[in-house]
Amino acid sequence: MTIKTDHPAPKCNEFAYWLGQLVLKITGWRVEGNVPDNKNMIIIGAPHTSNWDVLFLLSAAYSFRLSIHWLVKDTWFVPGIGSILAFLGAVPVDRSRATFTVTRLAERIKNSDGLPLVVPPAGTRSYTKYWKSGFYRIAQEADVPVVCGFLDYSNKVAGLGLSFYLSGNVIEDMDRIREFYEPLAGKYPEKKSRILLKEEGKAG
Repeated sequence: MTIKTDHPAPKCNEFAYWLGQLVLKITGWRVEGNVPDNKNMIIIGAPHTSNWDVLFLLSAAYSFRLSIHWLVKDTWFVPGIGSILAFLGAVPVDRSRATFTVTRLAERIKNSDGLPLVVPPAGTRSYTKYWKSGFYRIAQEADVPVVCGFLDYSNKVAGLGLSFYLSGNVIEDMDRIREFYEPLAGKYPEKKSRILLKEEGKAG
Protein backbone atom coordinates (compact mmCIF):
# COMPACT_ATOMS: atom_id res chain seq x y z
CA MET A 1 0.00 0.00 0.00
CA THR A 2 1.30 3.45 -0.90
CA ILE A 3 1.40 5.78 2.09
CA LYS A 4 1.49 9.54 2.13
CA THR A 5 4.84 10.81 3.38
CA ASP A 6 4.47 14.47 2.36
CA HIS A 7 3.09 16.29 5.40
CA PRO A 8 3.66 19.52 7.38
CA ALA A 9 4.69 17.72 10.59
CA PRO A 10 8.43 17.55 11.41
CA LYS A 11 10.21 14.98 9.27
CA CYS A 12 12.87 12.50 10.24
CA ASN A 13 16.17 12.35 8.35
CA GLU A 14 16.85 10.01 5.43
CA PHE A 15 18.88 7.57 7.52
CA ALA A 16 15.98 7.12 9.96
CA TYR A 17 13.56 6.68 7.05
CA TRP A 18 15.57 3.88 5.46
CA LEU A 19 16.28 2.28 8.84
CA GLY A 20 12.56 2.20 9.58
CA GLN A 21 11.88 0.65 6.20
CA LEU A 22 14.59 -1.97 6.78
CA VAL A 23 13.29 -3.00 10.21
CA LEU A 24 9.76 -3.43 8.92
CA LYS A 25 10.93 -5.44 5.92
CA ILE A 26 13.10 -7.77 8.02
CA THR A 27 10.32 -8.36 10.56
CA GLY A 28 7.58 -8.77 7.96
CA TRP A 29 5.57 -5.75 9.09
CA ARG A 30 3.92 -3.12 6.90
CA VAL A 31 2.46 0.33 7.48
CA GLU A 32 -0.96 1.71 6.62
CA GLY A 33 -2.57 5.14 6.78
CA ASN A 34 -1.33 8.67 6.35
CA VAL A 35 -0.02 11.51 8.48
CA PRO A 36 -2.70 14.20 8.98
CA ASP A 37 -2.10 17.64 7.53
CA ASN A 38 -1.22 19.11 10.92
CA LYS A 39 2.10 20.15 12.42
CA ASN A 40 1.01 19.28 15.94
CA MET A 41 -1.00 16.26 17.07
CA ILE A 42 -1.52 13.75 19.84
CA ILE A 43 -0.97 10.22 18.58
CA ILE A 44 -2.52 7.46 20.68
CA GLY A 45 -0.14 4.51 21.08
CA ALA A 46 -2.26 1.37 21.43
CA PRO A 47 -2.57 -1.47 22.11
CA HIS A 48 0.55 -1.32 24.31
CA THR A 49 1.44 -4.75 25.72
CA SER A 50 5.17 -5.24 25.07
CA ASN A 51 8.55 -3.50 25.04
CA TRP A 52 8.77 -4.51 21.37
CA ASP A 53 6.13 -1.87 20.70
CA VAL A 54 8.78 0.85 20.79
CA LEU A 55 10.73 -0.75 17.93
CA PHE A 56 7.69 -0.96 15.67
CA LEU A 57 6.41 2.46 16.77
CA LEU A 58 9.64 4.17 15.74
CA SER A 59 10.04 2.12 12.56
CA ALA A 60 6.50 2.97 11.45
CA ALA A 61 6.93 6.65 12.27
CA TYR A 62 10.18 6.81 10.32
CA SER A 63 8.52 5.04 7.39
CA PHE A 64 6.02 7.92 7.34
CA ARG A 65 9.03 10.27 7.41
CA LEU A 66 7.64 11.47 10.72
CA SER A 67 9.77 12.64 13.63
CA ILE A 68 7.88 11.91 16.83
CA HIS A 69 8.17 12.47 20.55
CA TRP A 70 6.85 9.80 22.88
CA LEU A 71 6.15 9.60 26.60
CA VAL A 72 8.24 7.35 28.84
CA LYS A 73 8.17 6.82 32.60
CA ASP A 74 10.88 9.04 34.09
CA THR A 75 12.48 6.11 35.94
CA TRP A 76 13.84 4.89 32.58
CA PHE A 77 15.98 8.02 32.33
CA VAL A 78 19.10 6.70 34.01
CA PRO A 79 22.66 7.53 32.88
CA GLY A 80 23.38 6.08 29.45
CA ILE A 81 19.90 4.80 28.63
CA GLY A 82 18.35 8.20 29.26
CA SER A 83 20.58 9.85 26.65
CA ILE A 84 19.63 7.25 24.04
CA LEU A 85 15.93 7.61 24.81
CA ALA A 86 16.13 11.41 24.56
CA PHE A 87 17.92 11.12 21.20
CA LEU A 88 15.07 8.92 19.95
CA GLY A 89 12.47 11.50 21.01
CA ALA A 90 11.43 10.11 24.40
CA VAL A 91 9.96 12.58 26.90
CA PRO A 92 10.18 11.69 30.62
CA VAL A 93 6.93 11.69 32.60
CA ASP A 94 6.56 11.95 36.36
CA ARG A 95 3.29 10.12 37.05
CA SER A 96 2.98 11.68 40.50
CA ARG A 97 2.48 15.11 38.90
CA ALA A 98 -0.09 14.26 36.23
CA THR A 99 -1.88 17.63 36.16
CA PHE A 100 1.37 19.56 35.90
CA THR A 101 2.55 17.22 33.14
CA VAL A 102 -0.60 17.79 31.07
CA THR A 103 -0.25 21.57 31.27
CA ARG A 104 3.48 21.48 30.57
CA LEU A 105 3.09 19.28 27.49
CA ALA A 106 0.14 21.27 26.16
CA GLU A 107 2.17 24.47 26.42
CA ARG A 108 5.15 22.80 24.79
CA ILE A 109 2.99 21.75 21.84
CA LYS A 110 1.36 25.18 21.47
CA ASN A 111 4.76 26.89 21.48
CA SER A 112 6.39 24.47 19.04
CA ASP A 113 6.74 24.63 15.28
CA GLY A 114 5.66 21.02 14.97
CA LEU A 115 5.37 18.37 17.64
CA PRO A 116 3.65 15.01 17.06
CA LEU A 117 3.43 13.50 20.54
CA VAL A 118 2.75 9.78 21.04
CA VAL A 119 0.90 8.96 24.25
CA PRO A 120 0.19 5.35 25.36
CA PRO A 121 -3.05 5.83 27.36
CA ALA A 122 -2.80 2.47 29.10
CA GLY A 123 0.32 3.81 30.81
CA THR A 124 1.67 0.28 31.22
CA ARG A 125 2.25 -2.92 29.28
CA SER A 126 -0.12 -4.82 31.60
CA TYR A 127 -3.91 -4.95 31.59
CA THR A 128 -5.63 -1.98 33.21
CA LYS A 129 -9.30 -1.24 33.84
CA TYR A 130 -8.96 2.34 32.63
CA TRP A 131 -6.96 4.36 30.16
CA LYS A 132 -5.31 7.46 31.59
CA SER A 133 -6.99 10.62 30.32
CA GLY A 134 -3.77 12.61 29.81
CA PHE A 135 -3.88 12.26 26.03
CA TYR A 136 -7.43 13.64 25.99
CA ARG A 137 -6.65 16.62 28.23
CA ILE A 138 -3.43 17.49 26.40
CA ALA A 139 -5.23 17.46 23.05
CA GLN A 140 -7.97 19.70 24.45
CA GLU A 141 -5.60 22.21 26.06
CA ALA A 142 -3.31 22.36 23.03
CA ASP A 143 -6.25 22.34 20.57
CA VAL A 144 -4.75 19.65 18.36
CA PRO A 145 -6.25 16.55 16.74
CA VAL A 146 -6.10 13.08 18.24
CA VAL A 147 -4.71 10.47 15.85
CA CYS A 148 -5.23 6.75 16.40
CA GLY A 149 -1.80 5.22 16.05
CA PHE A 150 -1.83 1.45 16.19
CA LEU A 151 0.18 -1.76 16.27
CA ASP A 152 -1.82 -4.78 15.14
CA TYR A 153 0.32 -7.82 15.85
CA SER A 154 -2.24 -10.27 14.45
CA ASN A 155 -1.71 -8.84 10.95
CA LYS A 156 1.74 -7.27 11.50
CA VAL A 157 0.45 -3.83 10.57
CA ALA A 158 1.49 -0.53 12.13
CA GLY A 159 0.01 2.79 11.18
CA LEU A 160 -2.06 5.88 11.64
CA GLY A 161 -5.83 5.71 11.38
CA LEU A 162 -8.74 7.78 12.64
CA SER A 163 -7.90 11.46 13.16
CA PHE A 164 -10.25 14.05 14.65
CA TYR A 165 -10.55 17.05 16.95
CA LEU A 166 -12.18 16.19 20.25
CA SER A 167 -15.75 17.42 20.67
CA GLY A 168 -15.59 17.72 24.44
CA ASN A 169 -18.24 15.04 24.81
CA VAL A 170 -15.95 12.46 26.36
CA ILE A 171 -18.29 9.50 25.88
CA GLU A 172 -18.94 10.20 22.20
CA ASP A 173 -15.24 10.82 21.54
CA MET A 174 -14.25 7.63 23.31
CA ASP A 175 -16.90 5.64 21.45
CA ARG A 176 -15.17 6.60 18.21
CA ILE A 177 -11.81 5.56 19.62
CA ARG A 178 -13.18 2.28 21.01
CA GLU A 179 -14.70 1.37 17.67
CA PHE A 180 -11.36 1.90 15.97
CA TYR A 181 -9.25 -0.13 18.40
CA GLU A 182 -11.70 -2.95 19.15
CA PRO A 183 -10.47 -5.35 16.40
CA LEU A 184 -6.75 -4.69 16.94
CA ALA A 185 -4.51 -7.10 18.86
CA GLY A 186 -1.35 -6.37 20.83
CA LYS A 187 1.58 -8.77 21.07
CA TYR A 188 -0.03 -10.19 24.20
CA PRO A 189 -3.81 -9.91 23.62
CA GLU A 190 -4.63 -10.81 27.23
CA LYS A 191 -2.79 -7.67 28.36
CA LYS A 192 -4.80 -5.30 26.14
CA SER A 193 -6.30 -2.72 28.48
CA ARG A 194 -9.96 -1.85 28.61
CA ILE A 195 -10.58 1.29 26.54
CA LEU A 196 -12.40 3.42 29.08
CA LEU A 197 -11.69 6.65 30.94
CA LYS A 198 -12.73 7.15 34.56
CA GLU A 199 -14.10 10.51 33.41
CA GLU A 200 -16.75 8.73 31.35
CA GLY A 201 -18.49 7.62 34.52
CA LYS A 202 -18.64 11.22 35.73
CA ALA A 203 -19.89 12.41 32.34
CA GLY A 204 -22.55 9.71 32.22
